[in-house]
Amino acid sequence: MGLDPDVSPPRVVAGVGFRAATRPEEIVALVHRALMEAGLGAGDLAALATAADRAGAPALHAAAASLGLTPIALDAAALRAVDARVVTRSSRITASRGIGSVAEAAALAGAGPQARLLLPRIASPGATCALAAADESARG
Repeated sequence: MGLDPDVSPPRVVAGVGFRAATRPEEIVALVHRALMEAGLGAGDLAALATAADRAGAPALHAAAASLGLTPIALDAAALRAVDARVVTRSSRITASRGIGSVAEAAALAGAGPQARLLLPRIASPGATCALAAADESARG
């Protein structure tokens, strides 16, 4: 029994949050750790997403380039729209952004309206990362 050529693998999006001083190498290492924890490889990653006000950061662009991706910038409304599906709640991020987790919200919003978390937020000293994919069972 082979794979159905008409069925594409789920689109995996890494959502990231990070502090201004975070180096790109830390973001890349955290994304790789997230993929490993989820049992995925770098080839499964389709996008790197974050809040729009962070998307222009040189560290994010360098990390995305290292991963062979272009960053996706998500506005506050898009992040708030998926907040009910965010499982991690940071009181600091809730107070400043009105969402529980930048990484989880960015992953969910970046993966599309039927997305589900594959890996809740994990953290390094200066960054957070979560993985989400489109829910293939919702497709007709």
